Amino acid sequence: MNGSTPVQTVAKLAGIVFLLVGIAGFIPGITTNLYDGLDFAGSGSEAELLGLFQVSVLHNIVHLLFGVGIFMAATPEGARSYLIGAGAIYVVLFVLGIIGGADWVPVNDADNWLHLGLAIGLLAAGFGLSRGRDVATTAHP
Repeated sequence: MNGSTPVQTVAKLAGIVFLLVGIAGFIPGITTNLYDGLDFAGSGSEAELLGLFQVSVLHNIVHLLFGVGIFMAATPEGARSYLIGAGAIYVVLFVLGIIGGADWVPVNDADNWLHLGLAIGLLAAGFGLSRGRDVATTAHP
C-alpha cells in the first residue's frame, strides 16, 4: 500500500475484509448450521457467520462482490466512489432490515446494527479522507 492515499488504503482494506467475510461464510466452524441451514437466498436461512450474523449463499456472494474495493482502490477517485457507494448501499440495507423489506437476504438484529455501523464508517471514510483533496489537486495547473 506504498504510495497510496489514505482513502485508497481504507478502500483496499475494506475490500479485503469483505472478501474474507464472503469466504468465511462458506467455511464450516466459522459459519454455524452451514450444511443443514444455509439457504441460497431469503430470510429463512439458519446459517450464522460466527454464530451471530445470519447469512445465505447470496449474502456471501454479495460480500465477495464488495471485495471489488481492492481494485477500485487503484485510484483515489475510485476508492472514494467505492467507499461512498458501499456506504450508501449499507444505509439502504439497514433501512430495509429495520422495516422488513429485505426478505431476499437474511438479516437479524446483529446484521442490522452491523449494516448501520458499516454505512457510517464507509461514508465517513469516503467523505472524510478525500475532503479537500480534489480542490488541492485542481488548484495547481
